[in-house]
Amino acid sequence: MSFDIEAYRSTAGAIAYDDLDYAAFIERPLSPAALRTLRSMSDIESHTICYLRDLLVTPSHADPDVTTFLTMWAFEEYWHGEAIAKVLEAHEVTTGNQHISSVRKRLGWRDRIAPINQALLANLIGEDFVAVHMAWGAINEWSAHAAYNRLIAIEGHPELTKLLVRVIRQETRHAAFYASQARERLARSRKAQRLTRFALHALWGPVGSDLLPRAETVHMMKFLMSGPEGANLIANIDARTDKLPGLSGLRLLARAAARYGAQLD
Repeated sequence: MSFDIEAYRSTAGAIAYDDLDYAAFIERPLSPAALRTLRSMSDIESHTICYLRDLLVTPSHADPDVTTFLTMWAFEEYWHGEAIAKVLEAHEVTTGNQHISSVRKRLGWRDRIAPINQALLANLIGEDFVAVHMAWGAINEWSAHAAYNRLIAIEGHPELTKLLVRVIRQETRHAAFYASQARERLARSRKAQRLTRFALHALWGPVGSDLLPRAETVHMMKFLMSGPEGANLIANIDARTDKLPGLSGLRLLARAAARYGAQLD
Protein backbone atom coordinates (compact mmCIF):
# COMPACT_ATOMS: atom_id res chain seq x y z
CA MET A 1 0.00 0.00 0.00
CA SER A 2 1.32 3.45 -0.96
CA PHE A 3 2.04 5.99 1.74
CA ASP A 4 -0.81 8.47 2.28
CA ILE A 5 1.04 11.77 1.92
CA GLU A 6 -2.09 13.86 2.48
CA ALA A 7 -2.83 12.17 5.79
CA TYR A 8 0.76 12.73 6.86
CA ARG A 9 0.72 16.38 5.78
CA SER A 10 -2.41 17.10 7.76
CA THR A 11 -1.21 15.42 10.97
CA ALA A 12 2.53 16.21 11.06
CA GLY A 13 3.70 18.45 13.88
CA ALA A 14 6.09 19.07 16.73
CA ILE A 15 6.22 16.45 19.46
CA ALA A 16 5.14 17.47 22.95
CA TYR A 17 7.83 17.58 25.61
CA ASP A 18 6.85 20.36 28.02
CA ASP A 19 4.90 17.85 30.10
CA LEU A 20 7.95 15.76 30.99
CA ASP A 21 9.03 15.67 34.62
CA TYR A 22 12.56 16.99 34.24
CA ALA A 23 13.09 16.83 38.00
CA ALA A 24 13.02 13.05 37.59
CA PHE A 25 16.34 13.31 35.78
CA ILE A 26 17.84 15.00 38.83
CA GLU A 27 16.53 12.29 41.13
CA ARG A 28 17.59 9.56 38.73
CA PRO A 29 20.04 10.84 36.12
CA LEU A 30 20.78 8.99 32.91
CA SER A 31 24.07 7.12 32.63
CA PRO A 32 27.10 8.96 31.19
CA ALA A 33 27.05 6.60 28.19
CA ALA A 34 23.40 7.41 27.51
CA LEU A 35 24.00 11.15 27.80
CA ARG A 36 26.89 10.92 25.35
CA THR A 37 24.62 9.03 22.97
CA LEU A 38 21.79 11.54 23.40
CA ARG A 39 24.18 14.41 22.64
CA SER A 40 25.04 12.75 19.34
CA MET A 41 21.37 12.07 18.61
CA SER A 42 20.50 15.70 19.29
CA ASP A 43 23.30 16.86 16.99
CA ILE A 44 22.09 14.57 14.21
CA GLU A 45 18.45 15.64 14.53
CA SER A 46 19.44 19.31 14.58
CA HIS A 47 21.47 18.85 11.39
CA THR A 48 18.45 17.68 9.37
CA ILE A 49 17.95 21.11 7.81
CA CYS A 50 21.45 20.86 6.31
CA TYR A 51 20.66 17.45 4.81
CA LEU A 52 17.50 19.00 3.37
CA ARG A 53 19.58 21.78 1.81
CA ASP A 54 21.67 19.18 0.01
CA LEU A 55 18.62 17.23 -1.19
CA LEU A 56 16.82 20.21 -2.68
CA VAL A 57 19.52 20.63 -5.34
CA THR A 58 18.81 17.11 -6.64
CA PRO A 59 15.95 15.75 -8.80
CA SER A 60 14.09 14.95 -5.56
CA HIS A 61 12.92 18.58 -5.46
CA ALA A 62 10.80 18.09 -8.60
CA ASP A 63 8.39 15.57 -7.04
CA PRO A 64 5.58 17.29 -5.08
CA ASP A 65 4.98 14.26 -2.85
CA VAL A 66 8.66 14.13 -1.95
CA THR A 67 8.92 17.84 -1.22
CA THR A 68 5.73 17.79 0.84
CA PHE A 69 7.18 14.97 2.89
CA LEU A 70 10.59 16.62 3.24
CA THR A 71 9.01 19.85 4.49
CA MET A 72 7.19 18.03 7.29
CA TRP A 73 10.11 15.66 7.94
CA ALA A 74 12.57 18.52 8.52
CA PHE A 75 10.08 20.27 10.82
CA GLU A 76 9.47 17.17 12.93
CA GLU A 77 13.17 16.29 13.11
CA TYR A 78 13.96 19.83 14.29
CA TRP A 79 11.70 19.33 17.30
CA HIS A 80 13.26 15.95 18.00
CA GLY A 81 16.57 17.75 18.41
CA GLU A 82 15.02 20.40 20.64
CA ALA A 83 13.27 17.85 22.85
CA ILE A 84 16.41 15.77 23.34
CA ALA A 85 18.37 18.95 24.07
CA LYS A 86 15.92 19.68 26.89
CA VAL A 87 16.78 16.34 28.51
CA LEU A 88 20.49 17.15 28.12
CA GLU A 89 19.95 20.55 29.75
CA ALA A 90 18.36 18.81 32.74
CA HIS A 91 21.71 17.05 33.15
CA GLU A 92 23.62 20.33 32.74
CA VAL A 93 24.96 19.30 29.33
CA THR A 94 25.53 22.35 27.14
CA THR A 95 23.12 22.69 24.21
CA GLY A 96 21.63 25.56 22.23
CA ASN A 97 22.47 27.57 19.12
CA GLN A 98 26.11 28.09 19.99
CA HIS A 99 26.68 24.36 20.26
CA ILE A 100 24.78 23.63 17.03
CA SER A 101 26.83 26.29 15.25
CA SER A 102 30.07 24.73 16.48
CA VAL A 103 28.97 21.31 15.20
CA ARG A 104 28.31 22.73 11.74
CA LYS A 105 31.52 24.76 11.65
CA ARG A 106 33.50 21.65 12.57
CA LEU A 107 32.64 20.19 9.15
CA GLY A 108 34.53 23.04 7.46
CA TRP A 109 34.99 22.84 3.69
CA ARG A 110 33.14 19.50 3.48
CA ASP A 111 29.91 21.23 4.44
CA ARG A 112 30.41 24.05 1.95
CA ILE A 113 30.99 21.81 -1.06
CA ALA A 114 28.45 19.11 -0.14
CA PRO A 115 25.49 20.69 -1.98
CA ILE A 116 27.66 21.41 -5.02
CA ASN A 117 28.89 17.82 -5.28
CA GLN A 118 25.40 16.49 -4.64
CA ALA A 119 23.86 18.73 -7.29
CA LEU A 120 26.40 17.83 -9.96
CA LEU A 121 26.27 14.09 -9.35
CA ALA A 122 22.52 13.82 -8.85
CA ASN A 123 21.62 15.87 -11.90
CA LEU A 124 24.00 13.88 -14.08
CA ILE A 125 22.27 10.70 -12.90
CA GLY A 126 18.78 12.15 -13.28
CA GLU A 127 15.51 10.70 -12.01
CA ASP A 128 17.08 7.45 -10.83
CA PHE A 129 18.91 9.39 -8.12
CA VAL A 130 15.61 9.74 -6.25
CA ALA A 131 15.59 5.97 -5.69
CA VAL A 132 19.02 6.25 -4.06
CA HIS A 133 17.76 9.05 -1.80
CA MET A 134 14.64 7.10 -0.82
CA ALA A 135 16.46 3.83 -0.07
CA TRP A 136 19.16 5.66 1.88
CA GLY A 137 16.49 7.49 3.86
CA ALA A 138 14.62 4.27 4.65
CA ILE A 139 17.74 2.60 6.05
CA ASN A 140 18.60 5.68 8.11
CA GLU A 141 15.10 5.90 9.55
CA TRP A 142 15.02 2.19 10.37
CA SER A 143 18.38 2.68 12.10
CA ALA A 144 17.15 5.68 14.10
CA HIS A 145 14.01 3.80 15.12
CA ALA A 146 16.14 0.88 16.35
CA ALA A 147 18.56 3.17 18.18
CA TYR A 148 15.81 4.95 20.11
CA ASN A 149 14.16 1.66 21.04
CA ARG A 150 17.48 0.26 22.24
CA LEU A 151 18.16 3.35 24.35
CA ILE A 152 14.76 2.95 26.00
CA ALA A 153 15.57 -0.67 26.83
CA ILE A 154 19.06 0.07 28.17
CA GLU A 155 18.15 3.02 30.40
CA GLY A 156 14.62 2.06 31.50
CA HIS A 157 13.95 5.64 32.57
CA PRO A 158 10.20 6.45 32.58
CA GLU A 159 10.55 10.08 31.47
CA LEU A 160 13.08 9.30 28.75
CA THR A 161 10.83 6.49 27.57
CA LYS A 162 7.85 8.84 27.45
CA LEU A 163 9.75 11.21 25.17
CA LEU A 164 11.40 8.64 22.93
CA VAL A 165 8.14 6.76 22.31
CA ARG A 166 6.81 10.01 20.82
CA VAL A 167 9.93 10.40 18.70
CA ILE A 168 9.69 6.77 17.55
CA ARG A 169 6.06 7.24 16.53
CA GLN A 170 7.11 9.97 14.10
CA GLU A 171 10.22 8.10 12.94
CA THR A 172 7.95 5.17 12.06
CA ARG A 173 6.02 7.34 9.61
CA HIS A 174 9.22 8.78 8.18
CA ALA A 175 10.54 5.27 7.54
CA ALA A 176 7.22 4.24 5.96
CA PHE A 177 7.39 7.07 3.43
CA TYR A 178 10.99 6.43 2.44
CA ALA A 179 10.49 2.66 2.18
CA SER A 180 7.30 3.01 0.13
CA GLN A 181 8.99 5.37 -2.31
CA ALA A 182 12.12 3.20 -2.50
CA ARG A 183 10.13 0.04 -3.28
CA GLU A 184 8.12 1.72 -6.02
CA ARG A 185 11.09 3.44 -7.67
CA LEU A 186 13.43 0.47 -7.48
CA ALA A 187 10.76 -1.92 -8.77
CA ARG A 188 10.33 0.02 -12.00
CA SER A 189 13.98 0.61 -12.90
CA ARG A 190 16.84 -1.88 -13.07
CA LYS A 191 19.19 1.04 -13.57
CA ALA A 192 17.96 2.56 -10.30
CA GLN A 193 18.58 -0.79 -8.58
CA ARG A 194 22.16 -1.00 -9.83
CA LEU A 195 22.88 2.63 -8.99
CA THR A 196 21.35 2.40 -5.50
CA ARG A 197 23.15 -0.83 -4.74
CA PHE A 198 26.49 0.67 -5.78
CA ALA A 199 25.93 3.92 -3.83
CA LEU A 200 24.90 2.15 -0.63
CA HIS A 201 27.73 -0.38 -0.79
CA ALA A 202 30.36 2.26 -1.50
CA LEU A 203 29.17 5.25 0.49
CA TRP A 204 26.61 4.43 3.19
CA GLY A 205 27.59 4.77 6.85
CA PRO A 206 25.67 4.76 10.14
CA VAL A 207 23.37 7.72 10.69
CA GLY A 208 25.45 10.74 11.66
CA SER A 209 28.83 9.22 10.77
CA ASP A 210 29.36 12.01 8.24
CA LEU A 211 28.65 14.61 10.94
CA LEU A 212 30.08 13.25 14.19
CA PRO A 213 33.71 12.64 15.11
CA ARG A 214 34.51 8.97 14.52
CA ALA A 215 34.86 8.37 18.26
CA GLU A 216 31.21 9.34 18.78
CA THR A 217 29.98 6.98 16.08
CA VAL A 218 32.08 4.21 17.61
CA HIS A 219 30.53 4.95 21.00
CA MET A 220 26.98 4.88 19.66
CA MET A 221 27.50 1.62 17.77
CA LYS A 222 29.13 -0.08 20.76
CA PHE A 223 26.60 1.22 23.26
CA LEU A 224 23.44 0.61 21.25
CA MET A 225 24.27 -2.25 18.90
CA SER A 226 26.46 -4.63 20.93
CA GLY A 227 25.29 -7.93 22.37
CA PRO A 228 22.46 -10.24 21.27
CA GLU A 229 19.91 -7.42 21.38
CA GLY A 230 22.02 -5.24 19.11
CA ALA A 231 22.69 -8.16 16.79
CA ASN A 232 18.94 -8.72 16.45
CA LEU A 233 18.35 -5.07 15.59
CA ILE A 234 21.12 -5.13 12.99
CA ALA A 235 19.82 -8.34 11.45
CA ASN A 236 16.30 -6.87 11.29
CA ILE A 237 17.43 -3.73 9.45
CA ASP A 238 19.56 -5.73 7.02
CA ALA A 239 16.60 -8.05 6.41
CA ARG A 240 14.36 -5.07 5.64
CA THR A 241 16.95 -3.77 3.19
CA ASP A 242 17.08 -7.20 1.53
CA LYS A 243 13.37 -6.83 0.71
CA LEU A 244 13.89 -3.67 -1.33
CA PRO A 245 14.12 -4.58 -5.04
CA GLY A 246 17.69 -5.27 -6.10
CA LEU A 247 19.27 -4.66 -2.68
CA SER A 248 19.53 -8.12 -1.13
CA GLY A 249 22.77 -9.21 0.49
CA LEU A 250 24.28 -5.79 1.16
CA ARG A 251 24.59 -6.37 4.95
CA LEU A 252 25.10 -2.64 5.50
CA LEU A 253 24.47 -2.66 9.25
CA ALA A 254 26.48 -5.81 9.87
CA ARG A 255 29.42 -4.33 7.98
CA ALA A 256 29.08 -1.04 9.87
CA ALA A 257 29.00 -2.89 13.19
CA ALA A 258 32.29 -4.56 12.36
CA ARG A 259 33.81 -1.29 11.13
CA TYR A 260 32.87 0.63 14.27
CA GLY A 261 33.56 -2.05 16.84
CA ALA A 262 30.12 -3.24 17.99
CA GLN A 263 30.42 -6.63 19.71
CA LEU A 264 27.55 -8.80 18.49
CA ASP A 265 28.28 -11.91 20.60
